[in-house]
Amino acid sequence: MKKIIYILILMLAGLNLSAQQEAMFTHYMFNKLAINPGYAGTVDAISITGIHRSQWTSFKGAPTTQNLTAHMPITGKNIGLGFSVLNDQIGPTRNTGITGDFAYKIKINERDKLSLGIKASVNFISTNLTSLEIIDQNDASFSQNISSGTLPNFGFGAYYYNKKYFAGISTPKLLQNGFDASNPAGTSIAISNEQRHYFLMGGTIFNLTADGQFKLKPTSFVKITGGAPIQMDITSSVIYNDKFSGGLSWRTGDALGLLLGFNLNDQFMFGYSFDFSYTNTTFNYNGGSHEIMLRYDIVKNKEKSMPSYF
Repeated sequence: MKKIIYILILMLAGLNLSAQQEAMFTHYMFNKLAINPGYAGTVDAISITGIHRSQWTSFKGAPTTQNLTAHMPITGKNIGLGFSVLNDQIGPTRNTGITGDFAYKIKINERDKLSLGIKASVNFISTNLTSLEIIDQNDASFSQNISSGTLPNFGFGAYYYNKKYFAGISTPKLLQNGFDASNPAGTSIAISNEQRHYFLMGGTIFNLTADGQFKLKPTSFVKITGGAPIQMDITSSVIYNDKFSGGLSWRTGDALGLLLGFNLNDQFMFGYSFDFSYTNTTFNYNGGSHEIMLRYDIVKNKEKSMPSYF
């Protein structure tokens, strides 16, 4: 019986890593570097973004994710560089990822550019069984952690953009890596099996009023992977005076989200979102999902800086 319970825990951890290996964020439109390496260096600043997401806050051990990205253009070159760190945890299982990005920008015309990027990453996956609350404290099966795994990978992306719209296609992980783990009794099971994901993203911004005080910014994000339904996020936000924003997000699979944002100036941005299920009663028990986003752009010439919508 103990052996069966142990296997079930490992299976649940493995299933979660398969589903969550590409972390989900409602603020995807401000987390494009993690999705598409072509985004690196497309902002005329050293752009730093941090996001924290807590899912199903009423459940102990529910998923929590933190992501920190930074990218910049190389002055005088058509090159962009990026770096990101991800921490994704559910229950006893933790996934930590470190990523480097390189992009080359091609000028299409006076307005549009195409940026082609490559991404190199390494993920460190571990399961801390000693943190679990078990009935039998003397159960040897849970007396030590299972072996951790290191999964290197690489990907690529293309990002087409100007000041009014953007479109991108990418696959952050081309290799379908995996590793097995075993308990002290020798039971072995696949703890992680990375799947190849394909991402499509697009968005635009336009004035709702003649004076430009009110703007509308619709964006969309499509996620495709084998063996799973296509998932789509559609978001629409209204921006007032380039300071305040509010919007709604819809995700296939019955999730709605509310987004609020505030720009302290052209360099500092704050965002908050709340997600909940609208087709079943799980929200009554899981407490929904919360997300906080902070972005800071370090610009050389503050007098010429403009708000960055993407």
